[in-house]
Amino acid sequence: MNTKLFYKDEPLFGLDIGSSSVKVMQIIKTGKKRQIIGYGATSYSPQAMKNGIIEDPKELAKAVKNLFEKNLVGNITTRRAALSVPIAKTYNRVISLPKMNVKDIGEAVKLEAAQYIPVPLDDLYVDYNITATSKDGYELLVAAAPKKMIDSYITFANLLNLEVGVLETTISASSRLVANVELKDIPTILIDFGTLSVDMSIYDKQLIVTGTVSGGGETFTDLISKKLDVSKQAAHTIKTKYGLNVSKKQREIEDALKPILSSLSKEVRKMVRYYDERTKTENQISQIITMGGGANMPGLADYLTSELRIPTRMCDPWINLDFGKLQPPNEVEKSMYITAAGLSLINPKEIWA
Repeated sequence: MNTKLFYKDEPLFGLDIGSSSVKVMQIIKTGKKRQIIGYGATSYSPQAMKNGIIEDPKELAKAVKNLFEKNLVGNITTRRAALSVPIAKTYNRVISLPKMNVKDIGEAVKLEAAQYIPVPLDDLYVDYNITATSKDGYELLVAAAPKKMIDSYITFANLLNLEVGVLETTISASSRLVANVELKDIPTILIDFGTLSVDMSIYDKQLIVTGTVSGGGETFTDLISKKLDVSKQAAHTIKTKYGLNVSKKQREIEDALKPILSSLSKEVRKMVRYYDERTKTENQISQIITMGGGANMPGLADYLTSELRIPTRMCDPWINLDFGKLQPPNEVEKSMYITAAGLSLINPKEIWA
């Protein structure tokens, strides 16, 4: 008899698909210790991905297969995967519902979601998680994503014979890792500086609200290149060596980056207002934690502290993680594994409970 009657608690690994690269990582827990047993990264043709949809799953699968066969540090011991999806292509919101029969919540969520999502629900997968229950009702985190995008990820995974355990937004995965080492009971803004976008969220024991600003580390480089009339390679060097710190070019660099930094500040202020109006408590957002490759730019944290009047610092998410005998990535490369690590920290029992 081959029927599987009982769930086998198998581990999973994180698979983070970026706009032109893929990162994987597996973390195992032994007692209180979390150890990284395998990781790696590879690039792929940007044409394989368009607007968050995997247009050429065969090309992407080929790149990932090559990563597993030739470029892994350590080993990935499972085919059960947690995949990331871009936050900018999803819809996320915390909503409140009155007390009702639990079996009716799903339909109520759809009715509520239809009011704020500007896309027909027939084109979306909608999911939710009850985060709080009181005598008056429920508080839920609702997430929705285009079916076309999610289906493309499933097709890609099937080509590699992977079992998809969960699909999660990049900022949600990153916040899990940051919460593991940084967050206590302090309402916090998380800012993830990616290659092409900046993702943000407010975390107060859970994700409260998320947002995205177009433009990331690559955009910083392009803007500096145009303003200072230098090559992209030279602009990248200026960005990583001087950034927004005091230098002869500081004013020009600030002027170059002003469009994206202004959009970022505006979005953060909007999220803070939403949080203040929603919570109506004495709790206030008291810190900003930055992460991602773009967060390495010198002077960025000081700039945001001055501009937003909220203490800002860069996260070191690796404090409670051990690479064991593996050669860890260098300090600059570590930041690109944050989402993959956050995905790998998902407890499988929370998915298949």
